[in-house]
Amino acid sequence: MNVIREDVNASSAILKVQIAPADYQSKVTTALEKYRKQVKVPGFRPGKVPMGMIQKQYGKAMLAEELNKIVSDSLFSYVNDNKIEILGNPIPKTDVEVKGDFNNPGDFEFTYEIGLAPKIELSLTSKDKFDYVKVKIDADLIGKQIDDLRRRYGKLVASEQVGDQDMILAQFVELNADGTIKEGGILHSSTISMEFVENKDAQAALKGANVGDKIVVNPVHVSRGGKDTAAMLGISEEALETISDKFQMTINEIRQMELAELNQELFDKLFGPGAITTEEELKERIAKDLEMMFANDSDRLLTRSVYDSLVANTKVDLPTDFLKRWIQLSNEKPITMEEIEAQFDGYEKSMKWQLIQGHIFKSNDIKVDQAEALEYTKSLLVNQYAQYGIPAPEDKELTTSAIQVLTNKEESARVYDMLAETKLTEFFKKTVKLTDKMVSYDEFVEIASK
Repeated sequence: MNVIREDVNASSAILKVQIAPADYQSKVTTALEKYRKQVKVPGFRPGKVPMGMIQKQYGKAMLAEELNKIVSDSLFSYVNDNKIEILGNPIPKTDVEVKGDFNNPGDFEFTYEIGLAPKIELSLTSKDKFDYVKVKIDADLIGKQIDDLRRRYGKLVASEQVGDQDMILAQFVELNADGTIKEGGILHSSTISMEFVENKDAQAALKGANVGDKIVVNPVHVSRGGKDTAAMLGISEEALETISDKFQMTINEIRQMELAELNQELFDKLFGPGAITTEEELKERIAKDLEMMFANDSDRLLTRSVYDSLVANTKVDLPTDFLKRWIQLSNEKPITMEEIEAQFDGYEKSMKWQLIQGHIFKSNDIKVDQAEALEYTKSLLVNQYAQYGIPAPEDKELTTSAIQVLTNKEESARVYDMLAETKLTEFFKKTVKLTDKMVSYDEFVEIASK
């Protein structure tokens, strides 16, 4: 068995796997003997089927299977032993036929393509400057947060007129284009929240309306679309395409959120008995919590800025033709080259970033080990408990839960990705020069949404 490498260019190469009879004969014979003991052929006892018959019927299939295993193992060993950094996996070269005769087995030669990972030249220093965007925690933002908390612990009371945050119980009746009630049309009662009505015309029509008022609306304008619109009208999502865009909305009830009082009872519900005793302490605590919350978002914005800069300015020569063929061959579902071409820019950018990130981790000895992943998962679980106001369990139980999370392949990958991004952000913050940029909450949301 022999593997020969032929470089095509700086980003791709050919691997020829040469296999002699001595490499596969005993393995094929063993496989046939094993199959002979299992196969059932009329007229023969189990294990007594003539080997010639087994060879004639199954010999080529067994040979192909064993050759495939040998080729796969040979390619893996060659790449691993020679420390070749490749992209994707080796793929058969489509314009070169296998050398060898399956009817008269002798020497075989299989030809594969590999994509070579390009060398990355990258240096981040304190000369590289980036904005570190922070939210200005002012009195208005703190006030809004307090109002949200009071609303969360408030109660709904009856109201006669629709306000910005009110709940409306209404009856929806489908209309014809001329405004008359559609015979056999939709008739359904549902609840909508003014908080989620984003259409300006619908907002204007509903705000200030009274119980008993009848208003013509487009159901899409008073819901969040799709499933939400269908649920509001009591129909399937597929049926949305067949309905009118005019409905008579009769307001039957209006419920207004009465904010919870700012007193010790609310303070204790929010932060535990006695932790906060005055409104001033509440504001200080909220300001601190907001700073911590936005710090994570600021970190993510920084990482995104550095990511955009590195991807745009780092030269990475990828074997694009190889990658397109590899994507087509390795995709779980059939995919055309036209579909690959349409999506390739995004894939290429993702691949480029993976290589850059790998280079940063390797050249700076940044690692993510199992112990760190376990502790990180435990911290995520603690945060989840805190969000629901539940105290975290003892460390032993917490560790068991974290281990269960990491045994799930998808969850484990998510945790490792999050931890890797955290380490990457820490590296960026220590390496590049940061300039604090204070912005309002609305400006911050706008920047984050781009």
